[in-house]
Amino acid sequence: MAIPTNIMREAMILRLRERMADDRRIYFVSADFGAQSLDGLREDFPDRFINVGIAEQNCINICTGLALEGFSVFAYGIAPFISMRPYEQIRINLSLLSQTRPLNVNILSVGAGVSYDVSGPTHHCLEDISVMRTLPHMRVFSPCDASSARQFVDYALDTMGPKYIRLDGKALPDIYADRQADFRQGFSVLRQGTDVCLVATGVMTHTALTVAKALEGKMSCGVIDAFLLDAVDEAALAGCLGPYARVATLEEAFIGCGGLDSLVSCVLERQNLSARHTRFGFQRGFNFDNGGRLHLHKCVGIDPESLVSTLSQY
Repeated sequence: MAIPTNIMREAMILRLRERMADDRRIYFVSADFGAQSLDGLREDFPDRFINVGIAEQNCINICTGLALEGFSVFAYGIAPFISMRPYEQIRINLSLLSQTRPLNVNILSVGAGVSYDVSGPTHHCLEDISVMRTLPHMRVFSPCDASSARQFVDYALDTMGPKYIRLDGKALPDIYADRQADFRQGFSVLRQGTDVCLVATGVMTHTALTVAKALEGKMSCGVIDAFLLDAVDEAALAGCLGPYARVATLEEAFIGCGGLDSLVSCVLERQNLSARHTRFGFQRGFNFDNGGRLHLHKCVGIDPESLVSTLSQY
């Protein structure tokens, strides 16, 4: 059976498998979580694949020990559990320790936002952007497609420090198949506009492009994909936002508590930009509605139809 390369985790693991063939310093540590592409990696490199079981705290401990011995390590698990269950270990072993010791640990967090939609709020991960952005020295990567996720593997191996990699659990269309993500800048301008700029991350970048297309004839929407949420080039982003009177942020995460909206708000303030900023995302609360991703988006007004209606009133 062919491995689907339009799923972020599959694309990253396939690239890691290629890199592991040439670099014996790479380890892969799984918190008892599989993937179709992982079978081949495990078979090829049984001495550098470790399954710690459902033990995310120990996963981070083991990754830290390997990293302190000079290895580049990838920790792999389900988003709400690999991000928040071992948060103390991430804070002390990775964020704090990386200030004094070189280490390279990359957390592959699968199931960002509500991509595990029907599994309910225990498996939704809407807090992770905020909690990871608050940690010093933690690089936070939020790709919108499998191609940019694959590209990040080489960057992750070449760049020291802890990294949190927020991967969608579902297949998504390719945006970066013929485009190189600029990891020094941390964002890409996908569409130019004149009236309002939609700054989005992850799956919401696809929604932003859909909305911008739907609003043609009513208003001119620019679209920016923000993917490095801790280390964006603020001056470059301000240069792109400067011409707009209105800016809207779109994220499949809680708003008003340190996520993408906070990043953009700080850029607008620090760069003395006067654009009016509107935030779209999930209000802070747990949603127990039983339904798919589109239904959950409609509940909070971030589905394409709702966003077109709201933005049309600007």
